[in-house]
Amino acid sequence: MGTQSEALKNIKNKIRRQKVFSQIKHDKNKERHTLRKERAKEERANPELKDKRIVENIPDTIDSKRIYDETIGTEVEGKDEFDKYFTNLGKDPKILLTTNFNARNAAYEFADILMDFLPNVTFVKRKQGYQIPDMVQFCNNREYSTIIIINEDKKKVTGLTFINLPEGPTFYFSISSVTEGKKIAGHGKAQDFLPELVLNNFNSRLGKTIGRLFQSIFPHKPELQGRQVVTLHNQRDYIFFRRHRYIFRNEEKVGLQELGPQFTLKLRRFQKGIRGDIVWEHKPDMERDKKKFYL
Repeated sequence: MGTQSEALKNIKNKIRRQKVFSQIKHDKNKERHTLRKERAKEERANPELKDKRIVENIPDTIDSKRIYDETIGTEVEGKDEFDKYFTNLGKDPKILLTTNFNARNAAYEFADILMDFLPNVTFVKRKQGYQIPDMVQFCNNREYSTIIIINEDKKKVTGLTFINLPEGPTFYFSISSVTEGKKIAGHGKAQDFLPELVLNNFNSRLGKTIGRLFQSIFPHKPELQGRQVVTLHNQRDYIFFRRHRYIFRNEEKVGLQELGPQFTLKLRRFQKGIRGDIVWEHKPDMERDKKKFYL
């Protein structure tokens, strides 16, 4: 490779240099395809060679190079603010959904999207001057378990705030890539069943806390006859929301039909109590190390 680079540098004519470079690239591609054909022929004759290659040639990814986190695999110690949900199995969550001040149509439209899959949720329009402590008192007097606030700016939904009741904690997530169900190709129509909840890859202590937050807004017993599942998949600290329905084609084949919506969350802040001391906050310099993840 070094010899070829030196040879290209010695060619002064730009057009000639480009032709030589294209020929070198063509020859490399031809050689690679020839080797692939020969390898495929050998593997057809001896399938064990293919199995060995697959085992040995595991590609490196950012996920596989993740920097070790000593909290991975550890359970939540003792009781936390969500313990009430996990110990009182006879009581389902009760959610109040609202917006920030001076919300526009985008926030109300997104509220409709959330209410399509969130169980036992009530939407209340945010009144001017109605502060978060007032909302918390209102909800605690009526036995709500969670407040969800839709944050909208410049006619665009930018985030979601979750307040666990009666005394916190508070979480703020930015939101992006929102797609309504009706805009998803081949989408199905959701029915009024409580969905099953699937949480993927919430491995660190902070990740497990976020997982418990999401668990706390869904009832303990899903209605499995509805065949609907909500998935929250964490990958590199981005949380992807998807909703599907199981399709049983026959006794052996099971498919998935997407119902929507789709959106992506990213944790920005985790606070004690009702917006109290900051426990964890995402900062711009955290993006420098691409192999460090927090959830």
